[in-house]
Amino acid sequence: MPSRIHQFYAVAFEENFSFRQIAPAFPEARTSPLEMFVPVESDGGLYFFPFGAIVTHDVPAEHRERIFNRLTQVLPKLTTRIIREDYSVLEDPSAPIGISNGMLRVDKLTPERAGIVALTVGQSAAMEYYERIVDSLFARTAQLVDRMATRGTVPYRVTPLHRFIGEAISSRTEVLAVLHLLDKPDAAWEDPAMDLIYDDLRDEFDLVDRYAALTSKLQSIQDSLVLVLDVARDRRLVLLEVIVVLLILLEVILSIGHFTL
Repeated sequence: MPSRIHQFYAVAFEENFSFRQIAPAFPEARTSPLEMFVPVESDGGLYFFPFGAIVTHDVPAEHRERIFNRLTQVLPKLTTRIIREDYSVLEDPSAPIGISNGMLRVDKLTPERAGIVALTVGQSAAMEYYERIVDSLFARTAQLVDRMATRGTVPYRVTPLHRFIGEAISSRTEVLAVLHLLDKPDAAWEDPAMDLIYDDLRDEFDLVDRYAALTSKLQSIQDSLVLVLDVARDRRLVLLEVIVVLLILLEVILSIGHFTL
């Protein structure tokens, strides 16, 4: 069998996917708890992942657009595609399994191995989406901390801080819940070659390090916001104490004035 290059193309959306909701648009799909697979032509395929990623395998660009149009029929409010990532796999019967020149090389790309590649490429695309969210949260947190460092003060209102903390916690929970980066797929446990492919691709996309960086940033954001919130509450308590003292002082003055009259 001659060598062949396979193309994987991933798109990540803001929304997570419900297979039950999108299944009517793809009646030919095969669904499992972790993915929905739609065969395309002879040996291509389309993978839906619940964390909001779609990966195509050997599907021409014009066919991809038709697929996305079918998807928007059942998900009319689906956001514009925000993250795109592509990856090539060289299938060569004489090649050992491994990464070379930025490309995965395999002796044979079985459907199960293609599924492992699609999962990893989809995870990388979804990871980039979460990295953008976390970077935005990190920048907003830095502004609050810088204000406290330069002015020695924080905003009096704590409600926006509560919302901000809730947003950071929600993002952290979603990252931990939907990406499953530390959970090896069951198929990888059953086939040593697939296990090697999965480990190589995970290293190629730096998934473990990126995942650790995300969770570390989210924890740092949460800790910083809690500190800012504590300072804001202390300011409000001091202000409240000053008001109470002024009211007592006013009452004393009014009492003295009453007795004087």
